[in-house]
Amino acid sequence: MYAPFFYDSGIGNKFTCISLALHTDQSLCNMMSTRYILFLKNFFPVVVMLLLLSCGQQEQHYAPKPKGYNRIDLPAHSYQSLTEKHPYTFAYSKWAQILPDTFATAQKDWIFIHYPKLEANIQLTYKPLANDQGKLREYINDAYKLAGKHQIRASSIQEQRVVTRTGRTVMIFKIEGDVPSPYQFFTTDSSRHFLRGAIYFPVATKNDSLAPVIDYLQKDMVQLVNTLEWK
Repeated sequence: MYAPFFYDSGIGNKFTCISLALHTDQSLCNMMSTRYILFLKNFFPVVVMLLLLSCGQQEQHYAPKPKGYNRIDLPAHSYQSLTEKHPYTFAYSKWAQILPDTFATAQKDWIFIHYPKLEANIQLTYKPLANDQGKLREYINDAYKLAGKHQIRASSIQEQRVVTRTGRTVMIFKIEGDVPSPYQFFTTDSSRHFLRGAIYFPVATKNDSLAPVIDYLQKDMVQLVNTLEWK
């Protein structure tokens, strides 16, 4: 006796049993056909569920959270007068220290307004003019060149001429992008004094993460030029 063989008859869930030999027992075929149908009814839902679960897992995507930045607590603005002996005076933050410029090219009366908690400086470089218009043109050109050095990393450099409340003219450069110096400026009386300033961080930093600090220092820079007096 040979084992029966099943095929789909195409009519509902009915299956037809055919014999592989002329003498196959028809009752055996009927019994196995019933078991085959029960097997499909019990097993088919499990297969469908497994397929749905596998599809759902494939569609899941991992999305990392965007990087956050540490909160920076900034003190309230409060100012004091510069008492060190220099050809200039101004009001600067009570949260800052006056330090001598330590660069190799530093000259007399070059200083840092150092912010220890913010790890930032406002650097001031002073040069006497002695009524030399050639020097004046040279120092102004140098100020533009120093601002232009950041063009490689800067997304933009905005130049603005402002007049302070004391009538002093100041040229301000706003340098946007991942640069160590987001603001620079210079001012002069065109005959005796020339002063250049720059907000500096130790290294180029993501300025979007330091935006509150930059805005804070920019306000101190404005206070400096508004209270600047020559001696």
